[in-house]
Amino acid sequence: MKISGAQAIIKALEEEGIKVVFGYPGGAVLPLYDSLLDSKIKHVLIRQEQNAVHSASGYARSTGGVGVCIATSGPGATNMITGIATAYMDSIPIVAITGQVSTDLIGKDVFQEVDITGATAPFCKHNYLVKNAQDIPGIVKEAFYIAATGRPGPVLIDLPIDVSKQLIEFDYPDQVDLRGYKPTYKGHHLQIKKFAKALKQSKRPVICAGGGVISSDASELLVKISESANIPVTTTLMGIGSFPDSHPNAIGMVGQHGNFAANNAISKSDLLIVAGARLGDRATGSLDKFAKNATLVHIDIDPAEIGKNISIDIPIVGDLRYVLEQTLKQDIARQDDYWIDIVREWKVKQGESKLNSGDNMTAEYILDVVSSIKDSDCIAVTDVGQHQIWAGRYLNIEKPGTFLTSGGLGTMGYGLPAAIGAKIANRDKQVMLITGDGSFQMTFNELATIVQEDIGIKIIIFNNNCLGMVRELQQHYCNGRYSQVFMRGNPDFVSLAKAYGIEGIKVDKKQDVEGAIKYGFSNDNTIVIEFLIDDKQNVLPVREEV
Repeated sequence: MKISGAQAIIKALEEEGIKVVFGYPGGAVLPLYDSLLDSKIKHVLIRQEQNAVHSASGYARSTGGVGVCIATSGPGATNMITGIATAYMDSIPIVAITGQVSTDLIGKDVFQEVDITGATAPFCKHNYLVKNAQDIPGIVKEAFYIAATGRPGPVLIDLPIDVSKQLIEFDYPDQVDLRGYKPTYKGHHLQIKKFAKALKQSKRPVICAGGGVISSDASELLVKISESANIPVTTTLMGIGSFPDSHPNAIGMVGQHGNFAANNAISKSDLLIVAGARLGDRATGSLDKFAKNATLVHIDIDPAEIGKNISIDIPIVGDLRYVLEQTLKQDIARQDDYWIDIVREWKVKQGESKLNSGDNMTAEYILDVVSSIKDSDCIAVTDVGQHQIWAGRYLNIEKPGTFLTSGGLGTMGYGLPAAIGAKIANRDKQVMLITGDGSFQMTFNELATIVQEDIGIKIIIFNNNCLGMVRELQQHYCNGRYSQVFMRGNPDFVSLAKAYGIEGIKVDKKQDVEGAIKYGFSNDNTIVIEFLIDDKQNVLPVREEV
């Protein structure tokens, strides 16, 4: 029996095992939404298309699968662009489906027409404009394969409305064969031996773990490498969760706003092992000062990332999981405790200073209390700003896939929709959002999605009535000349939550912090906990070293 192109898309999603999609309907996707009614795939009605991509991102990152989102043509599609670019920068597997005007009208500037494949080409792993419905099964199969393999990323399928109405015989392929797309999974064995020899001979080795460790499911192997060779492990922002914070070899986040012990260890290292990280400028700072006395080993499945930002001595192209498995078969055992003991002393110094806040209700103190109350498998999601850096530095994260944030693009407004996606995928787990008053106001309309889906998310707002990170940058780089950073006119967030039928608590005293957080986590309901913090609190000093 023949089915329509729209029905073929839905059937192909079912063939890929998709249970949930996030989206917003419109004229060009009417056939697609009509076909959804006959499917068991759950659709989550997000309140804006950009947030549909972020929700799909939260879903993908917390499950290890591919997230799916849908939007109509024109503004629906362009609203998705920031979400797609966010997923691209952070290597998140997404399949985004957009509606398009009829093929005979493309290029004529008709109502809600936009060249979305052209617009997203620079930051999509691949995209398709479907011109024949018979191609749909093969295109969907390829899209999921490309999104999830090699370095993961977003793929877009643009579906003209006339194509979605064409009738086809549905035949879903078992596999794909893409000429020119052959990700390298097995690192070269001679390079792995060279790496193992350098590790064995090093006196001050450090591992810098990125998001690639999580996406390749190599966290347990990373722990084994660290323990076998007595190596301290730092993470990038995207790598948080790849190594348990409670492990004695963990030394925190590296980078411009990273932890003291992590930055100091890299500066003093003689061997730096970069595992699944792209070494962005926020991680490295000044390139001529970054690990300047170290031999650099870079392991990444994407050959384009190796040597892109910094010269590498031992490049290894391959899947982290495979490379670490092969490395563990080599003789890498190091019995020297001198280096790890020094690094642990720096870590103790770092820990002693962070809570020295007196009676002030600092972000560090609040996050320390949150860490002591939340479950170990609680999924923490952040927006972007000072609160993101505080969460990266002070929140205790033990497991991969339990710290979700926008790293590469730094997208304010990522947090709430990503938390919704994570909670939809993990209804049995705690999910909390750490956000600021600026970021939260970019997407707080998604509180309605929370109510509609009847899910429980713990929303913690650090309210300093300003764009804290920009204010801090203006303090340091503009001699304290503050321009357009103070958010006078902020709503009462507790009343705002109440307007959506959600409970809220406002906290302005340190002695009330623990009670509020304990109450918030005491049941499965959504709650907004607003902390009024000092607008002069900073995340600096940058890259503090001894």
